[in-house]
Amino acid sequence: MESGGSGQQSHRSTVAVTFDDGFRPPLWMRNPHVQSVLVSLPFRRPSVVRRAASLLAVSQEHLLDCGDGVRLQCFVSRRPAAALPNLGKAAVLLHGWEGSSDSLYILSLAQKLFDVGFDVVRLNLRDHGATHHLNRELFHSCLLPEVIGATRCIQSMLGGRPLHLAGFSLGGNFMLRVAASASEAKLDIAKVVAVSPVLDPAETLHAIEHGWPIYHRYFMRKWGASLLKKQAAWPSVYDFTELLTLASLRHMTAEMVVRFTHFRSLEEYLDGYAITGDRLATLAVPATVITAADDPIIPVRGLEKLAKSAPIAVTVTRYGGHCGFFDQLTGPTWLERRIVEELSEPTFQARTASAA
Repeated sequence: MESGGSGQQSHRSTVAVTFDDGFRPPLWMRNPHVQSVLVSLPFRRPSVVRRAASLLAVSQEHLLDCGDGVRLQCFVSRRPAAALPNLGKAAVLLHGWEGSSDSLYILSLAQKLFDVGFDVVRLNLRDHGATHHLNRELFHSCLLPEVIGATRCIQSMLGGRPLHLAGFSLGGNFMLRVAASASEAKLDIAKVVAVSPVLDPAETLHAIEHGWPIYHRYFMRKWGASLLKKQAAWPSVYDFTELLTLASLRHMTAEMVVRFTHFRSLEEYLDGYAITGDRLATLAVPATVITAADDPIIPVRGLEKLAKSAPIAVTVTRYGGHCGFFDQLTGPTWLERRIVEELSEPTFQARTASAA
C-alpha cells in the first residue's frame, strides 16, 4: 500500500462522477472504520468459505509463465458445460496489498460471480498468498509487466475469451493499468471494475501515516510477516533484520526502494504506479471505479486527477470505508451485487467523461 506523488498533471478537469445514495447501510455500519475493518475480520471466514464451497470444490491451481522467468499463481474455477445465463464469461479477480486469492472479499465475490455463470480466476500477485518461493526478486507495486503476462496466460488458458477484470485497492490500481495496456499487450478486455483503487500513492501513504493508527500497525505487521516468509524462502538472498527495525511504513518503503529496486528515490517509485494524470489516457475499454467518500486510506480527492479522456465511470458513495460497502454481516454485500450487475450487462457502452 506504499504510495506516490504523481508527476503527471496535464488533466485538470475531472472525470464524470456519480454520487450514489443507494447504498445505505444500517446506522451502526456507517462508520468508515467499521466498514474497513469488517473486510478482513476472521470471524467472517467460516461463513464465507461455506458459501464458496461450490467454487472451491472445482478450483484448480495454475502456475503462470509471465515472461522473464516470472511465475505467478492463480486458481481457476470453471462452470460445467451446461449453463447459467452468463456461460462463456470469464472474470479475473485481484486482491489488495498483502491480501491474497483467499482473502474474504475475493472469495465472496468469486462465489457470487460463479453462481451467475462466470468462470472465475483468482490471481495472486508476487509474494502474496503462499508464493514467496516462486520468484527470487521481491514484490513491489511497479511490477506491471508480469501482471500483464499473467493476464495473457489466463486469456489463452480460457480459449481467448474477453476477460472481465475486478480488483480491490492496489489490485484495482493494477487492473486499471492492465486494461490501459490492453491494446499494446494484445489483450481482449471486456470491462474492468476497480474498487477503492490506489490513485495517487503519495496521498495514500500520507493517509495511512496520519489516519487511525490501527491501519499503519496493520500494514506494518502484514508486510513484516510477508518479508519474513520471503527471507525463509530465500535465506541465502535476503536478510531483512535491519529493515524490520524501522518504525514507519514510509521508512521501510524508502529502504526497500533503495535496496531492491532500480528507482532512485521513494518519490520516483511511488509515482511509478500512480494512475493519475495521463496514466490511464490509453484506456479504451469500459471501466468503473467504485469508491467511498469516507475512505480512510484512499483520499477521494485523487479522483480529480484521473485522465478525463479515459472511458471511466466513477461511482462515489457516502459510506463504505475502504473496500467495505457492507449492508449486512452475512451473504453478498452491496458491493458484490453491484459488481455482478456491472459485469453481467450483456452490452455496455463506453462512457466518455464530460467536462466538470
